[in-house]
Amino acid sequence: MSSILLLAVPLLPLLLAVFIGLRPGQARLNRLVPWAALPGLLLAALAPTGLEATFDSLLMGTHLAVDPTGRAFLALTAGLWLAAGLFALGERRDDVRRERFYVFWLLALAGNLGLVLAQDAASFYLFFSLMSLSAYGLVVHSGKPEAWRAGRVYLILAVLGEVLLLAGLLLAVHAAGQSSLAAVAAARPEGWALALLVVGLGIKAGMLPLHSWLPLAHPAAPVPASAVLSGAMIKAGLLGWMRLLPLDATGHAVLGETLVLLGLAAAFLGVLVGVLQVRPKTILAYSSISQMGLMTVGIGLALLLPEARGWLLAAVTLYAVHHGLAKGALFLTAGMQNQWPGTRLARAAFVLFTLLPALALAGLPFTSGALAKNTLKGPLAPDALPGWLAHTELLLTLAAAGTTVLLLRFLWCWQAGLRAPANGLDRHRWWAWGALALTGLLLPFGVLVVGPGGLPVEPRDLYGLALLWPIALGLVLAGIAYRLIRDRETPRVPEGDLAVLADAAWSAARRTHRSLALRPPRPHRMPARLRLLRLKLRQRLEDAERVLTRWETIGLLFSAAMLGLYLTLLVG
Repeated sequence: MSSILLLAVPLLPLLLAVFIGLRPGQARLNRLVPWAALPGLLLAALAPTGLEATFDSLLMGTHLAVDPTGRAFLALTAGLWLAAGLFALGERRDDVRRERFYVFWLLALAGNLGLVLAQDAASFYLFFSLMSLSAYGLVVHSGKPEAWRAGRVYLILAVLGEVLLLAGLLLAVHAAGQSSLAAVAAARPEGWALALLVVGLGIKAGMLPLHSWLPLAHPAAPVPASAVLSGAMIKAGLLGWMRLLPLDATGHAVLGETLVLLGLAAAFLGVLVGVLQVRPKTILAYSSISQMGLMTVGIGLALLLPEARGWLLAAVTLYAVHHGLAKGALFLTAGMQNQWPGTRLARAAFVLFTLLPALALAGLPFTSGALAKNTLKGPLAPDALPGWLAHTELLLTLAAAGTTVLLLRFLWCWQAGLRAPANGLDRHRWWAWGALALTGLLLPFGVLVVGPGGLPVEPRDLYGLALLWPIALGLVLAGIAYRLIRDRETPRVPEGDLAVLADAAWSAARRTHRSLALRPPRPHRMPARLRLLRLKLRQRLEDAERVLTRWETIGLLFSAAMLGLYLTLLVG
């Protein structure tokens, strides 16, 4: 029975993707899309401790399990996909290509849920790749030029990450002699294996300097896709680090210091570039880069302070859940600009649902952000770290002030687009958005009641002066910036920053190469009969290519192939 429960979590979205691909236009199937994440949420809530299952005939031995870390990530992943899926039902109602969107949505969902449960290298990589490659269909769904450009950058970095991750896993598994993720971590991957794993997973986690896909993909993707990209899928890299890096009693000083440095750089760079943006979703994308930097700092500290690794890893897990839910709610907020209500009570609810996730992300007392920030800084005594690392706690607090500035910038740019709906309020969007926004208040009290393993949280972690002064400093800095630039044009940094520079450099290199290259000799003229034959052959190949490259065909073939592989290997 346990094997059926674990297998059903990634299998149900795959089955539903096949059915929607075979029977497009079936409204009843479309209504089931959000609920494909429900088994994962139920498993996270009700599964007994230590639930696991091994399938010897599937991918050289697939091992799925629910451990304490996986339970938290599974609850975040399934809950966010469920809320965003309900939002998508209303937001995609008039989309003529919604079935295509739903197929890629379900494929990415299956991969995201599967990698959380995976405990061996082969299944972890399979699910990770399924999630990453399927998300490309979500990024380019609109078909606009900016979507294709964002998709190109996303796909290049995604494929690069897959190659590096696969190479790192092969080296680490060879050194460990086993494919279990726990065995790989216990064998302490070193050298090239460690570097490949850090960078391959870091691309998905938005680690500097490989973060440029985030501010390009989020504005291009539909709102619900942006919510799961930033709230859930980006956490796959973080979870991979927690599963595979040598986070044991020995630690790793060099890697730990490197991750702390990169994390702090991302925390501040995300704020500095984000406040110079004008589109709300782009601002939120840079906020995700900044917040993922704080979680990267937590992983680095766990490598530097092995005696406190239990506390720090639990704190990073709590921070990931808090950020995923709050950031998912903020991305849904970006899709509520055309839902401004007409009644006073509804407007009060609208303002509440808008401010709650922003205040939680800023760390206001009695919100999930307050608990997450206090627990992350808990083990950082003044003499715990040497040299410049001793100032890490102060730098984390200053980064919280930057978060306040960035969120104020988001709210300022977002409110300019508020307008009343043309056809009445969309209840699907309101229910999903409101429920997700309220988690900023409900999550800390749930943690205090349940309590994650290794993290002795207390009610006093929900309040304190250390939480208020960064917010006050952020308000002062935002006020000063407003006074300085209110009558001037806001300075701009192109969306994608480093990707834009790389693209410009590549274009300049190609122009230089063309200008220096010798002209090719003029080819001999082909006989008329051969030209006609070539023209007919090209037309037939183009017709076949148009059929094979339809998004519906690709999605159906991809989902059918994954499902066939899954079932054939299981039976065989």
